[in-house]
Amino acid sequence: MDLALLRTFVTVHRAGSFTRAAALLGLSQPAVTSQIRTLERQLGRPLFLRQARGVTPTTIGDELAQRAAPHLDALVEIAESGLYEDSGIRTLHLAGPPEFTSLRALPALTALVPQGLALRASFGNAEETLEGLAAGHHDLAIATARPRGRLLSATPLCDEEHVLVAGVRWAGRLAPGALRRGGPGVLEHIPVVEVHESLPLVSRYWHAVFDTKPTTVGMVVAPDLRAVLETVIAGAGLAVLPRYLCEGALERGELVALLDPPVPPLRTYFLAVRAGTPARPHIARAQEWLLRAAVDWS
Repeated sequence: MDLALLRTFVTVHRAGSFTRAAALLGLSQPAVTSQIRTLERQLGRPLFLRQARGVTPTTIGDELAQRAAPHLDALVEIAESGLYEDSGIRTLHLAGPPEFTSLRALPALTALVPQGLALRASFGNAEETLEGLAAGHHDLAIATARPRGRLLSATPLCDEEHVLVAGVRWAGRLAPGALRRGGPGVLEHIPVVEVHESLPLVSRYWHAVFDTKPTTVGMVVAPDLRAVLETVIAGAGLAVLPRYLCEGALERGELVALLDPPVPPLRTYFLAVRAGTPARPHIARAQEWLLRAAVDWS
């Protein structure tokens, strides 16, 4: 049996689509389709059920993937190890949200740099990073959404607590306990600072804590939470920020937490990887290192 056919089969099985598998393999879709049909003829059994959106493996397809994938992953690791024999350096391509990746993930991985790990970081939202991971542009991705399908697997990394904060001047205009008694309506006069026009963090907080939708718009919109933090400190208004990002400003008195709900809103980060890549030592090592560091991040 041709190993190239098996590799194409495993890629289709993980991707759930001939089109996505073709992109990962650097082949045309007709070439991938032809290889799968050749393998099916050799086995005398169908491996996939063709559907309008992708393919679903048959029971024979699942069985073959389970048996073949570990061996193919090992062969790929052996083949790629030759890229690093001279220098001993392995490069990890990491993608994730800019703030979390910059302030937590990259600092945690720097301990591996003296051991020969080179780091290359890319920033993006959950959709962008997971699509890039699936397409083979990244080795690991940190995202706030769990990927679907067989191509990517994800492990919960940590939870972040969201805090409703405002600058000192704006917070001083609220009477003690006014927000708890009057609800979010008492905040309507305070400008909102957010990362997107859709107010994703404010909307999530309003829904979780007040069981309603915000009725305001973003007065300042900047696609980086660090910019939001500095803008609110400077007196622009209120924002919802991860506690890890604003903790220092709260302790220094530069920001004020407007509410301390009994159950604060949380958002989960996932560490995602393509199926098969954890067999590569440098990726497995980085994955293990991040999961270990994340124990102290919640």
